[in-house]
Amino acid sequence: MSMKKLSSFYVPSKGPDDWRQFLADPVKQWKTGYSAKELAYSWEMSKGFPAEIQAVLNTQSVFQNLEILFAVPEYQVSLPGGSRPSQNDLFVMARNDDELVVIMIEGKAYESFGPTLGEWRANGSEGKLRRLAYLQEVLQLDGVLADEVRYQLLHRTASPLIVAEQFHATSAIMLVHSFSEENEWFNDYSAFLDLYGVQAQMGVLQEAFRGSNVKLYCGWAKGVSKVMSIEGEK
Repeated sequence: MSMKKLSSFYVPSKGPDDWRQFLADPVKQWKTGYSAKELAYSWEMSKGFPAEIQAVLNTQSVFQNLEILFAVPEYQVSLPGGSRPSQNDLFVMARNDDELVVIMIEGKAYESFGPTLGEWRANGSEGKLRRLAYLQEVLQLDGVLADEVRYQLLHRTASPLIVAEQFHATSAIMLVHSFSEENEWFNDYSAFLDLYGVQAQMGVLQEAFRGSNVKLYCGWAKGVSKVMSIEGEK
C-alpha cells in the first residue's frame, strides 16, 4: 500500500514550550492540566525517562537499562486509506546492550481516546475499510472488532510496530502516560488489551504478542503534574 512520505527533518528542543508548535491545535491543546503540556514538562524536566515511566519499564527485565537515543514530540506515522497520519504524542527511540526499542507515548488527562470503532466506521468509506484492514494486519487482530474498541488505540499501537520495522528494532512499546488523578479512560485501555487476551494492569508493561520480527508491549503509567507544581511556585 502506498503511503504519504512524511518529513525526515527534526529540530532540537530548547525546552517544553517548544513542543507547542507541533500540536494539531496549539491554542486548544496547550493548557495546564491537559496532556500535551503535562507530557512536555514531565519529559523535559526529567532529562531521561520520567520516574513513573522507568518504573513501568522496569517490570520487564529486558528494559531495565534502556538508554534514550532521541525523542520526537508529535511524531507522525503515515497510514494508508486517508490523508491523515497517526500523530503520536512522543516517539522515543531507545536501546539497551542487545536491541533497539521503539516507544510511542500517548499522553492522557481530560482527553478521551476519541471515537469508538463503531462511531468511526459509521460512514464506512473505502478508505476507512482499507485503513482498518491494514491496522488489523499490523496488530495481528483477526475478525470483526467490537464497536466499543477505541479507534485511536488501534493506530497509536500500530505506530510503534510500523516504526520498529523501519528501524529494524525488535521491540515495540505503546505506553499511556496518564496525568488523570482518577485514571480516566483506563477502562478503554483495558478493553483494548482484552483483544489480546491480556488483563490490563496499571504500572506494568505487558506483552501483547510476539511477531516474527517484533514483540509488542503495552503499558499504563500514572504521572504527576510538573506544570501545576511549577505554577504553584510562581
